[in-house]
Amino acid sequence: MRNTLLKSVSVAALVIASMSSVSLAKEAGDLLVRARAIYVMPDENATTSIGGNVGINNDIVPELDFTYFVTDNVGIELILATTKHHVTAVNTALGASASLGTVMLLPPTLTLQYHFDPKGDLSPYLGAGINYTFYYSENAPGGTISDIDYNDGFGFLLQAGLDYKIDEKWSFNVDVKRVWLNTDVKINGGAVTADVDINPWIFGVGFGYTF
Repeated sequence: MRNTLLKSVSVAALVIASMSSVSLAKEAGDLLVRARAIYVMPDENATTSIGGNVGINNDIVPELDFTYFVTDNVGIELILATTKHHVTAVNTALGASASLGTVMLLPPTLTLQYHFDPKGDLSPYLGAGINYTFYYSENAPGGTISDIDYNDGFGFLLQAGLDYKIDEKWSFNVDVKRVWLNTDVKINGGAVTADVDINPWIFGVGFGYTF
């Protein structure tokens, strides 16, 4: 799956590189709307009341974001996406790995970005931000695990990306984020607890339109 995403990025980059270069300036007051496909790779770690750790699967989902330029160089970006993850308990005191069911994450994120060359055809940027993650649609696997609950909470992120100008409105974007997320988990009403760091890497590729 990761190789498929990387191949898609490479093909899109080659297509764009073959196009003629057209100057497009990011300016104060502009609104840049992007649609991306993102690959979410949790870098999970947990401390549980029964020992062991947790495993969380990767996911590919669409992402929508809106960047408003306060100045030519400084933008504020709102990022919207939701992911679904299967969670597994591994190497616990109970022995074999056990499914902990599934959970959906909705982490609205606000970042402050600095765009180094807003009037160039290649415009790199760096950003830092904060999110509040909502955990919903918790689905316990059943059997001995009948109930599971994740606490919502704040997280932080760092971001780096690059916009390539296609024409006076459209741009191609690649983006990577490192997010620090933590949640407290209660299983069967607190009979088992866990302090879980999710901390995903998020790799994105997509297109933007400037209003």
